[in-house]
Amino acid sequence: MTVDLPISGTPVAVGFDPNEVRQRYAVERDARLKQETLAQFQGLSDTRELEDLDPYSSPIQRDAIVEELEVVVLGGGFGGLLAGTHLTKNDITDFRIIEQGGDFGGTWYWNRYPGVQCDVESYIYMPLLEETGYIPSKRYADGAEIFEHAQRIGRHYDLYRAALFQTTVTETRWIEDAKRWEVRTNRGDVLRSRFLLRANGPFNKPQLPRVPGIGEFKGKIFHTSRWDYDYTGGSPKGDLVNLRDKRVAIVGTGATAIQAVPYLAQEAKELFVVQRTPSVVGPRNNRPTDPEWVKSLKPGWQDVRHDNFLAWLHGHPREEDLVDDIWSRLFPTLRGHHLVDVPATELPVEDQMALAEISDMQMVQEIHAHIESKVSDPETAEALKPWFGYVCKRPTFNDEYLDAFNLPSVKLVAARTGIEAITETGIVVAGTHYDVDCIIFATGFETGSSAADQYGYDVIGRDELSMRAHFADGAKTLHGFFSHGFPNFIELGMSQNAYLVNYTYMLDRKARHAARIIAHARATGVSTVEPDLNAQDVWVEKTRQTAAPRMAYLAACTPGYYSGQGDISHGFWNDVHSVSEIDFWNMIEDWWNSGTFDGLLLEKDTVSVSS
Repeated sequence: MTVDLPISGTPVAVGFDPNEVRQRYAVERDARLKQETLAQFQGLSDTRELEDLDPYSSPIQRDAIVEELEVVVLGGGFGGLLAGTHLTKNDITDFRIIEQGGDFGGTWYWNRYPGVQCDVESYIYMPLLEETGYIPSKRYADGAEIFEHAQRIGRHYDLYRAALFQTTVTETRWIEDAKRWEVRTNRGDVLRSRFLLRANGPFNKPQLPRVPGIGEFKGKIFHTSRWDYDYTGGSPKGDLVNLRDKRVAIVGTGATAIQAVPYLAQEAKELFVVQRTPSVVGPRNNRPTDPEWVKSLKPGWQDVRHDNFLAWLHGHPREEDLVDDIWSRLFPTLRGHHLVDVPATELPVEDQMALAEISDMQMVQEIHAHIESKVSDPETAEALKPWFGYVCKRPTFNDEYLDAFNLPSVKLVAARTGIEAITETGIVVAGTHYDVDCIIFATGFETGSSAADQYGYDVIGRDELSMRAHFADGAKTLHGFFSHGFPNFIELGMSQNAYLVNYTYMLDRKARHAARIIAHARATGVSTVEPDLNAQDVWVEKTRQTAAPRMAYLAACTPGYYSGQGDISHGFWNDVHSVSEIDFWNMIEDWWNSGTFDGLLLEKDTVSVSS
């Protein structure tokens, strides 16, 4: 059929009725909404059966530490590693990195489930490749290889000397008289530092649904981020031989389950895939790294590749798409320029928005066709089809997931409201009881809550100002780094800065900027760095304005962490400065190069200088 754009009347040929698709989207969304929104989940330690322990490292014994430092870094994932790297490059070595896990790596330390990979090309996701002299073995590296690279960075920049592993922060507080942050931990450590950098990341606290009877189950139960290979056998490469006589239920069908299901399907006697909401599942087409391509690389190649990738994502197309992957093709296609015979940029804004919606629907329809081509049983194929906007949830890419449903031992258990109950011997879904020996929760991580809930501690600033309370209605920063009332605190995670796909690129840029700010303060005798309140207010308003279109899109989406499980005020993207990352980081570079530090208050003892 042909659809006319609302203002210009430009015809667009599509093979579906957009009104019917919109109605189906709304029906599927409403059927999955829960009044509890975020409260439908709980932490691992909130149940009798699941404990938030570290199964991957032997307990570390050490005495409590009391130290005076220049910097304390919270988190030892890539954010903390990059902070340590850039501090070291700026000749700042008196710092500590506090990490809950037994080694560096963050999410790549904890997530060792079978099939774990990153969905961003390894050559741009894995940072500091040139600096450490490493080339990933394939386009989308396995989690073990990414974890090994985190360790490589730690060794290369001598960061292990600064690490406090298996350590949890319990309190962070600004001491005004001393102009220091005081950080306390569960091991009795008391660290005082001039600067406090938070790099905990958004996916650090595993969650699972609040299900009646979860503590009564007599079988094995665990979360994918605490995978029990003693029980399943095998390794992240598969061969889960201990499951050959087991009936297994995996709960959740997001990015984690998409990767783990094929391995479970190969070995489990029976596998029940419990799906509340289907995912967009497209082909991945992974491949080994080409040695001839490696030989062709010139110094600076990773920076060039980063820039090229961002250019295609954000509408600054270059002559060649160097990455040419799912993401660099997805976002240009979502704009729908290929659907009209006139230059889309010359159309009215309303027409461009309508065109993007139609293109989005078309891409979902193509995913439906892909599912039908892969899954033999029509009823199962129909249940696997997503009925929501293409980027309502993070799209997934896997070449084996859909094929797994063709095995007689694999059953899709689809229910819009998820598990109803857990008994001593199994699960209840849509009124049917399924006997299982093992329940694996692939239900993700806590997002959208306050920082204190998500990280397990609050940040107490000047005059006992609680960041937990202060940020209850959204983050308040200048450029996503600094917050008024919290001197010398710098956020390295996602917080009112630009970001779209490649999280480690953002972490590297933020860590680099934070380190040079600290180096400047140290070199010029600046005791505190804090944003001017008016400048901060302007940035907060700009961020909310740029985020508005994305929030409108997500508000109509099926519940998920992007949409705050139906409460958009707690959505994942609420505090993202939704502009081109190229434009954002160019703005930061211009700001730095001007030397005026516009919007920051730099205090030298009793003299305050603002620009």
